[in-house]
Amino acid sequence: MEKIPGLEVYKFGGASVKDAAAILNLCRIVRDFGPQGPLVVVVSAMGKTTNALEEIYDLAYRGADYSAQLAAVEAYHQKVSTDLSHALPHPGLDASKPDPGLESGFDSLAYSLRNLSSSKSYDEGYDQVVSFGEFLSCYLVYQALAGHFEENVYSRAGLIVTDNTWREGKVNWQETEKRAQAELTLFQNGARIVVTEGFTAQVLNSHRTTTLGREGSDYTAAILAYCLRAEAVTIWKDVAGLLNADPKIFPDTVRYPEISYRETIEMAYYGASVIHPKTLKPLADRNIPLRVKSFLDPAAAGTLIHDCQHPALAPAFIRKTDQCLLSFASKDFSFISEENLAVIFAALAQAKLKINVMQNSAISFSVCTDFVERRVHLLLDLLREQFTLHYNTGVQLFTIKNYDAASIARLTEGKRLLLEQRTRGTFQFVCQA
Repeated sequence: MEKIPGLEVYKFGGASVKDAAAILNLCRIVRDFGPQGPLVVVVSAMGKTTNALEEIYDLAYRGADYSAQLAAVEAYHQKVSTDLSHALPHPGLDASKPDPGLESGFDSLAYSLRNLSSSKSYDEGYDQVVSFGEFLSCYLVYQALAGHFEENVYSRAGLIVTDNTWREGKVNWQETEKRAQAELTLFQNGARIVVTEGFTAQVLNSHRTTTLGREGSDYTAAILAYCLRAEAVTIWKDVAGLLNADPKIFPDTVRYPEISYRETIEMAYYGASVIHPKTLKPLADRNIPLRVKSFLDPAAAGTLIHDCQHPALAPAFIRKTDQCLLSFASKDFSFISEENLAVIFAALAQAKLKINVMQNSAISFSVCTDFVERRVHLLLDLLREQFTLHYNTGVQLFTIKNYDAASIARLTEGKRLLLEQRTRGTFQFVCQA
């Protein structure tokens, strides 16, 4: 496989492209801090667009009126386009008129919403609608970069290929690598920057769109870095790097200057919000370093994630909200056997519920999972004939990586614990919110 020397991948999340000022800051980062070689820019949907499209889709799927919400999303994007045109004129665009590219995109989105088939699964329809957020963001970022750098900026979509597992597409690595490698000709012919959508993918041998899971743009960057043999990946966030806790929850956070792939993978698995859980493996497989830096202070050091050894780390505090604690007990008071567990796990897989923590006793088995109402009720329907079921919603799951007695005491104080579990390096507990 070919490799372009010096090629890097930058990923910008929703907060870093939330308005015209943020997109212009992205341009400055690329200009002042970008690599000397070619660059792939992966972008998420702007601001809270994904949340807004989820609301619109849910209304449309239920046959309710969504026109006001859709108009608000369009107005938001048109304003960003107008602000960008005033700040950074682009050939062919008139700041006094609606952006025709955005108009075309919203026409396509409106068509998709009007033509939701009742026979189509909820998750399949979700992917066709919610993925528009990345399309719109990619379009505006491309316009800004093209206006800023004037030439050798390209926009590309559909580089990642998956199966048709809606909302959690499984990557077809062979086909994706083939498509990504084909794009190398752009760089060989002088391209400076290629902009592409995060989160979204295309079903193999189909024009249908899939998504890679919520917050999947990090994973997009890792997939493309793997397939293009990139030198490095940088994820631009609104924090100083990889911290030991969310600064919105814990005021006294610590930044890790460097950290290993393995330690970061575990933190992401437990719910650390800075990195998508699937991001690290493709990078570790090709020993591609990952930097986490602040788009608010791009000159700061950030965090370097790579294959390294480091001394013991400060305890990491991770909180997952909106959890559901489910307990299954055999109706005849028999032990929870391997056969019982096989049935429960099969039902969890069918309902597409990921286990965040689990624990069993002689006659019961408990799991904590993200609360998605439709999926939880499907699980209950699948298992209620065989098991006695109890569940608590609105609970929280806390994880302490590299815990000590002081960190456990600090986090559990004053909380009513419903479940707790510890290993040599990790302490977890579920409590009432």
